[in-house]
Amino acid sequence: MNENKKTYILGVESSCDDTSAAVVGDGGLLLSNVIASQQVHEEYGGVVPELASRAHQQNIVPVVDAAIRRAGISRGDISAIAFTRGPGLIGSLLVGTSFAKGLSLALRAPIVDVNHLHGHVLAHFIKEKESDEVPPFPYLCLLISGGNSQIILVRSYKDMEVLGRTIDDAAGEAFDKCAKVMGLPYPGGPHIDRLAAEGDPKAFHFARPHIRGLDYSFSGLKTSFLYTLRDAVRANPDFIEERRADLAASLQYTIIDILLDKLKRAIDITGVKALAIGGGVAANSGVRDAVEKLCNSRGVRAFIPQRKFTTDNAAMVAVAGYFKYLDGDFCPYDATPYARVNI
Repeated sequence: MNENKKTYILGVESSCDDTSAAVVGDGGLLLSNVIASQQVHEEYGGVVPELASRAHQQNIVPVVDAAIRRAGISRGDISAIAFTRGPGLIGSLLVGTSFAKGLSLALRAPIVDVNHLHGHVLAHFIKEKESDEVPPFPYLCLLISGGNSQIILVRSYKDMEVLGRTIDDAAGEAFDKCAKVMGLPYPGGPHIDRLAAEGDPKAFHFARPHIRGLDYSFSGLKTSFLYTLRDAVRANPDFIEERRADLAASLQYTIIDILLDKLKRAIDITGVKALAIGGGVAANSGVRDAVEKLCNSRGVRAFIPQRKFTTDNAAMVAVAGYFKYLDGDFCPYDATPYARVNI
């Protein structure tokens, strides 16, 4: 690796239904981040894997081309190509993996495989300007999304330990499934967040799990929410419409309370002085406010990401790939994507 040559990492993200490409330079400085979202899934109330992979095939070339142009570089300047290898939808991952390998061979640039969960954890190292602060090691990361709810001790870019994880459903899934029962559009999380601002967070009481250690559980909460609606609708068919804001606020309050209960314990156990959040649920207003208040009360520095870096994006893939590139940790061409994997 030529130490005098500038480093440019192209990141490619295709784990679910967003096709994204980004370019980061030296120090993780973000030069471009392009995302093409798929609207086709809204009418189905969830992501349809076959439709997602087909849309990735259509979007990936123009998205990557736009990312390179917006970064102000040429294809020949690319030092390495980082791609999401998993976890995610296998059909969608195959599109990104195959594209990265093909472009790598064409440009004679190495490929770097990125764990999607590592990307969310390291999203805090994306810099839009040189002076942007990043979390000091070690720090705790609360990773909360549609598929994951984990408390992670991050000792370095490549040394991460999961202290607690969901034993069933994830927090994001609880938001989306309960929103669907209420008749809200997909994805339901943002709609719950909006309605919660207008409702009473203590209007309804839902079941809270009693799980040992730092693990989470949200299946009981979903069941409790469903039964509450079922019984109330029997007595009043207009119940959901009349109490939608209160239901949303109470649901959000309960999920946040569950998340923070274990997070407080993790802070006490580890003694860390910095806490970050990541993943799609980290965009939730209530979560962001609650985490910031918790950190202020415990004398811990809070790192709350910009909302555009909480959902799936290639900037986080590129910055995670950047650190692997510096270590010379490249990916062989016979590597295949994986649908499931631990942090």
